[in-house]
Amino acid sequence: MRKILTSIVLIASLGFFSVSSGNVDFFEISKNVEIFIAMFREINMSYVENIEATKSMRKAIDAMLTDLDPYTEFYSESEREDFLIQTTGKYGGIGAIISKRDDYVIILEPYEGMPADIAGLKSGDRIIEIDGKSMKDKTTDQVTKLLKGTAGTTFQISIDRLQKDNSYKRMNFKITRKEVVLKNVPYYGMASDGIGYIKLTNFMENASKDVKNALVELKAKNEVKSLILDLRGNPGGLLNEAVDICNLFLPRGQIVVSTKGKIKEMQKEHITSNNPEDLNIPIVVLVNGSSASASEIVSGALQDYDRAVVLGGRTFGKGLVQTTKSLPFNTTLKLTTAKYYIPSGRCIQAINYAEKNPDGSVKKVPDSLKKEFFTVNKRKVYDGGGIEPDIKTKPEYIKSLELELIGKGIIDDYAIRYVINNPKPLNAKSYQFKENEYANFVSFAKAHSDFKYQTPVEKQIEALKKTAEEENSSEVKEDIEMLESKLKSIRLKEFEKLKTSIMELIQFKIVEKYFYQSGVIENSFQFDKDIQEATKLLNNSAEYKKILK
Repeated sequence: MRKILTSIVLIASLGFFSVSSGNVDFFEISKNVEIFIAMFREINMSYVENIEATKSMRKAIDAMLTDLDPYTEFYSESEREDFLIQTTGKYGGIGAIISKRDDYVIILEPYEGMPADIAGLKSGDRIIEIDGKSMKDKTTDQVTKLLKGTAGTTFQISIDRLQKDNSYKRMNFKITRKEVVLKNVPYYGMASDGIGYIKLTNFMENASKDVKNALVELKAKNEVKSLILDLRGNPGGLLNEAVDICNLFLPRGQIVVSTKGKIKEMQKEHITSNNPEDLNIPIVVLVNGSSASASEIVSGALQDYDRAVVLGGRTFGKGLVQTTKSLPFNTTLKLTTAKYYIPSGRCIQAINYAEKNPDGSVKKVPDSLKKEFFTVNKRKVYDGGGIEPDIKTKPEYIKSLELELIGKGIIDDYAIRYVINNPKPLNAKSYQFKENEYANFVSFAKAHSDFKYQTPVEKQIEALKKTAEEENSSEVKEDIEMLESKLKSIRLKEFEKLKTSIMELIQFKIVEKYFYQSGVIENSFQFDKDIQEATKLLNNSAEYKKILK
């Protein structure tokens, strides 16, 4: 208790008062810190039950941060590793995605070339023991802690592998952990003749180096005349990596992004400092509503300089910069310290967290308050809500039935069994899940123990039925049962109505089991409307130039 109070006092004396600002009311700060310390002391000394100091303090910290923005986060010493994984993409372990199934955790997807893959673990393997300890009824978090560890350490794992006759075969493996590096660029290749494609999923360490290497290799091995840079679903990451990626296509000395914050240190201009890789290659940048932060810096800066055509959906709208602050006892604070502004001068932050509604909710900047800016070629662009694409494409929303099939692992479980019973396709790019196999999947899904899908209307009827039972209304209950019968047939028809999109999901999962994530990306070319639209534009040089003028 004394250590905790001492830390609070030190923070109060060293931290709060290090800020030199005429707007800070030092008396109010010191008064409230003193009140908090006194209250915490009284609770600890006099409350009828013993309290857990660390737990109570964490609740107080989280409550304080909740009033700010969702990107300001505190990491305890035990959470520090998770924070480092977010920024570096590195951790010690076996390199696999795991998931809970019944009493055990299974290997859902081993990463290509990582220890789990090298040792021979496969998708669907049920983890029975680790170093002789039973994994029955263990959570995914508990199993994860045992699988992770210092690179170079070795452990024994026993698994049960599903066989063609649905029996399980016990197998034992000795695995040496290594440093697992999550890939910034999981795939690059040719989208079509003359058009290169690079998928960038994160802006972690070496992201710019990875993009550069992919571009150089594509140009060396193929006659690349234009490029698709795919940032869809990319949540962002390190600011310097975003600047360096822009530098691959922009000359030295160009402002990519400016940051503006309360303290002087956050008033910065981030400028390209290296020789570019290619100033002339036509580029289409793909974005969507999940492209955020560093993704918006890259797409926005290339748009502002008329260096690329941005295609897809409006981006997320995260124009806030976080800075890492080290705190006592190996704890970390990720603190929002500035907003960023791209070359045209616009800030793309969509939500003002400082102005909340009375109920605590926040709202996006309305269109009426968005300001007009201009690119180098005097094209109009706007602030206040992400990057608006030059070419908008229609978003494809996932339906409730598809969410059920994905969320409950039903498609994954089917793909695992499919791979056991079918030979590996010749390649990922051309593989197609056959239409005559779909009926087998539907039967499998309906028989799956976790399949409890209800349409939105059925959920409402369920609530109405419960009310009727409480009120003992027999007439209404009979009508509801008749309606339920009709809705059941409608639900079964949803499998047919969503056949095409569900077949795509099944196909991707099967390809994932055979060819990993890189295979899924390559296979998606045959369905991906954004890539098809980008390819069409890049094959039409006149239209491409017209958009940028």
